[in-house]
Amino acid sequence: MAITKNTCYFTANNPISKSVDRKYLGIRGREANQLAELNLPVLPGIVIDATIAQKLANERCYTTLEPMLNKMGSVVDKKFGDADNPLLLKLVISPNLSFSAYPTLHNFGLTRKTVEGFTAKVGESFAVHEILFMLKGIFQIMLKTAELKEESTHIKTLETALSQVQKLLDNDKLKETSTSIMNKFQTYLPEDFFESSEVQLEESLHIISELIDTEEDNDDDVAILIQPMVYGNYGKDSYSGVFNSRDVVTGEKKLQGDFFAEEFDEQGSGKDVNTISPKYLQKLQDIAWKLEDINKDVRRIRFTIEAGKLWLIEQKSVEAKSTISLVHLLLDLYNRGIVDAEYVVTTVKPGQLNEILHPVTDLSSVKSLKKSMGGIAGAPGAAVGRVYFSANSLIDAQKIAKMNGEDTRCILCMPATYAGEVKAIEVSTGVLSNEGGYSAHASVVARQYGKISLVRPDMKIMKNKAIIDGITVNEGDIISLNVPYYGDPTIYFGEANLIEPDPKTSGLLDFIDLTKAFISDFHVRANADSPRDAKLAIDFGADGVGLCRTEHMFFKEERINIFREMILSGSVEEREKVLEKLYKFQKDDFYGIFKTMAGKEVTIRLLDAPLHEFLPHNDVEMAAYIDHMKKNKKIDVNKNELNAQIAMMSEINPMLGHRGCRVAISYPEIYSMQIRAIFDAAYSLQAESIEVHPEIMIPLVMSFREFKQIAFGKKIEGHSYSGLKAIEEEMREKKKAKKLDYKIGVMIELPSAALNADEIANYAQFFSFGTNDLTQTTLGLSRDDFNSFMPDYTMYDLVDGNPFAVLDSSVRQLIQIALQRGRLSRPELVCGLCGEHGARPENVKFCMEAGLNYVSCSSYSVPIALLAIAQEEIEKAKKEGRKLAPTLKKVRSASTSTKKTTTKKSSKK
Repeated sequence: MAITKNTCYFTANNPISKSVDRKYLGIRGREANQLAELNLPVLPGIVIDATIAQKLANERCYTTLEPMLNKMGSVVDKKFGDADNPLLLKLVISPNLSFSAYPTLHNFGLTRKTVEGFTAKVGESFAVHEILFMLKGIFQIMLKTAELKEESTHIKTLETALSQVQKLLDNDKLKETSTSIMNKFQTYLPEDFFESSEVQLEESLHIISELIDTEEDNDDDVAILIQPMVYGNYGKDSYSGVFNSRDVVTGEKKLQGDFFAEEFDEQGSGKDVNTISPKYLQKLQDIAWKLEDINKDVRRIRFTIEAGKLWLIEQKSVEAKSTISLVHLLLDLYNRGIVDAEYVVTTVKPGQLNEILHPVTDLSSVKSLKKSMGGIAGAPGAAVGRVYFSANSLIDAQKIAKMNGEDTRCILCMPATYAGEVKAIEVSTGVLSNEGGYSAHASVVARQYGKISLVRPDMKIMKNKAIIDGITVNEGDIISLNVPYYGDPTIYFGEANLIEPDPKTSGLLDFIDLTKAFISDFHVRANADSPRDAKLAIDFGADGVGLCRTEHMFFKEERINIFREMILSGSVEEREKVLEKLYKFQKDDFYGIFKTMAGKEVTIRLLDAPLHEFLPHNDVEMAAYIDHMKKNKKIDVNKNELNAQIAMMSEINPMLGHRGCRVAISYPEIYSMQIRAIFDAAYSLQAESIEVHPEIMIPLVMSFREFKQIAFGKKIEGHSYSGLKAIEEEMREKKKAKKLDYKIGVMIELPSAALNADEIANYAQFFSFGTNDLTQTTLGLSRDDFNSFMPDYTMYDLVDGNPFAVLDSSVRQLIQIALQRGRLSRPELVCGLCGEHGARPENVKFCMEAGLNYVSCSSYSVPIALLAIAQEEIEKAKKEGRKLAPTLKKVRSASTSTKKTTTKKSSKK
């Protein structure tokens, strides 16, 4: 059988003819030929295609191969079988699949005749090693064939040979010579294997072909690639090296890797590839960035320089690159017109942006640390700090550390968190808890403040210590949390190094600009409770505030005890006096948020949380409140009486108790103060010619009657209730201002509100679906408790995933019903969804299809939601057979320069 027509030769300037079917070249053959098509310095090669690679067992191949080997030798200045400067070959088994279990086959052509010339170039020790390496590969092929044929005697013989070879390879003080090795192992090999390079090559091809033929399901699927060996230790001006086309962490467009002078491979300590001789560096840069442009991906490149000639050995994608690196690459390609904006926006998965938004663990720094894997990701990222088991102990420890100039990083570790712990979460680096899950209080607050949250249900917490996976963590011990968006969370017992990306240099802000160009009607707002949150939201692309939780404004240390004083007041008069103190805080916060969001809608949810949540929960908080009353009111509070009063206010089921609009019905003065503060701030900004669009949201509404009374007031015999609109009018008259464009709406978080949406919409100007509580009240599931039994439900397929992450079908139906009924009463009704459901691509798609106008999520999730929306818009356009054409300019990213991209190491102070 002639193999001529099934054997192809290629070089860098002469690739395989396009008429040859590429599927018969195998993946390695195709990859090598692609480099030849790009005119890159790839080693010349011969491909024996997949139609005959399994049929060579009794064929004389050398006649066909000899002229090709001669051409190959002339390219690399060597000759096959030559005694002085022998051409050695690597034989690559090239299947069509990307993965391969075939061994590496190098150095064919090493015989008694050629080994002396090779040894003169590389030294005796290396020559012996290369003979052994060749033997290891060919014995592995022979063993695999014997195993497939179930030849037990042959298997044992080859196992013995392989064991002897490996033992010699592992011996650092090897005394064997090339001749003694050949003599020792000739008995296992075909006759004259070490006598002639021609015989060695032909017999090796027979052995490889027999394996391919013996394997099952081999339907013309495996080819054989032959290329010359080149060595980075082949005399002077020889190098080997491996590098990435750009920094895989920062995305800086600068080669990242090492080269090794007069070394065959990357052993030991190399030198920065950017310090190699300029004549080679320029070539390596050209190769790397050309491959980036072609593949549209960060590449890992292996090269060899042999006696002054540069050869590209291998190039492949870098799997372990950061999202920052990927984004910088895409922006670079976009700026140079290699890809369009649509390609940039559709290449990055929404969840990947978490890596840019939060710190990441430098994995090289945790290799020696003990670790425990598992848990529920509450807020992704990485955090390092000393562990404290209460909010007060954490805050006190942080103050002391700051005074002493020590590491101030702290991690709060508690079974669960409540309102009193918000102040500690805000100043911590992360939260470790063991109750709840993604939607637990600790997780929600952590996401709001850009902190890290991990829930470990298996963790046991005692007074001042925790036991995690059998390891005890005492108060003050340092731990590191690694909570990826994809993959298992990990706790490291010790200090990891963190890398904190800067949004300005990470490419994120430029990426957001491109993303928003694809978004038209549907948009993203942010959950923001302070001017700082609002500024961050604007930076991350938010089009307004969709949820300002006013109760969060009272958690600050200088406010919480005043708020507690208000709750515990014995009369309306006392309560109103204390509310006046809170009025200034509220007004200042609203002023800052409105000013930051100038011209954009700001949805303010009036006080929602159960009042008892704000009361002292422990002895430390109790003492702080008593001290506050003594200093500011000159009142000595009896601790026992205080405990009794708190007990009287406690509820069996507070989340469905006296909270939200129900508090306003009982204590109208609270909402009255908030409305006055909102419009005092708004009309003050109006006087400064700053555009303000307040949206007042009333929470936990059951029916239109509650909403109507709170918004418009009510009079009954002997009693009147001032509505929010009347309070706004009073403030407007007081400020002598022109009426603002404002709205009053409702938060739909109860099934009854969704079902009565038509009646509510007669009075409410907008709806916002609070899907955390709507999920709880629809499914009867507590977001803080369901993780204890959810694994059992998951095991039996009783639920479709986590309903507090992906909207349940029942909740979706209620949203659709409310939208339909609400817009029958008020066609122009604006509807949004607020909560972390809004940052999930699955939920974003539903919200867009259902007819909502926006989603609102934490500031740190805004870019994720924006990307999900943009990708959905692009996908929708494709299905409709149209292409979106956003108006875009080059982004301002400096990723195309070689200037170092800023990546901050985590600060300890």
